[in-house]
Amino acid sequence: MSIYLNGTLWVLGAAVISAVLVVITRRFGSDEVAEKNLGAGGSVFSIVAGLHAVLVAFILISLFDASNGAEEQVQKEANALVAVTWASGSLPEPAKSTVDRLVRDYVSTVVDDEWPRMREGEDVDNKGWTTLNQLRDTIATAAPDGDWQQDRKAEAANQLWQVYQARQERLDAAGNGVNPVVWLALLIGTGLSLLFPYLFGGPNLISQLLITITLSSTLVLLLFAIYQMQNPFSGGVHIPPDAFSAALDRLS
Repeated sequence: MSIYLNGTLWVLGAAVISAVLVVITRRFGSDEVAEKNLGAGGSVFSIVAGLHAVLVAFILISLFDASNGAEEQVQKEANALVAVTWASGSLPEPAKSTVDRLVRDYVSTVVDDEWPRMREGEDVDNKGWTTLNQLRDTIATAAPDGDWQQDRKAEAANQLWQVYQARQERLDAAGNGVNPVVWLALLIGTGLSLLFPYLFGGPNLISQLLITITLSSTLVLLLFAIYQMQNPFSGGVHIPPDAFSAALDRLS
């Protein structure tokens, strides 16, 4: 299902449910009680709504920064792999051919095995790490002939370290998400924020419907955005493995 259609259904569902609840509370509630609630709870509502808004804004900004950072690390990892291959191209055989083969194996593992797992929020296995360790050993045991090959060997080792770091950052980004405690605070804050309009009532049915539907739709839309952004490799962000496919094209 399209993310836009999914989000629209979330918002429409929240609007319908809130509208039904408004009609029920006005049918069985008392305008006098609602007016008293408004005087007693107005300041409390302002505090709760303000704290909830700060929490939501902080989480959205953090998730946005995390998704941008994850995309940068993916590009860095793929570019460093290309640099490893280019630097190793000056090494003697069989190190040169072995590095080229291992880099292609690593890209295949990332694209075909790891990316679907990251998209589902699952842990990846150690196959990628094993391939990187084999690359490290191949470069370390290469016997350079002259200063130029020695420099190329050092450059390949440095670039491989960049791959290690970027890979760890990528896996951390895929496994972070939003902490369950934070989700609990979000849901409770949303519930409390939605509770007050039913206690306060409104001058007439139409105005209360508009106020309540607007508030509930906005809060649910923000929760939907957080849910879609918590994993940068799925949902609304959905970082693709195009950087690794482009790396293979450059190596070809």
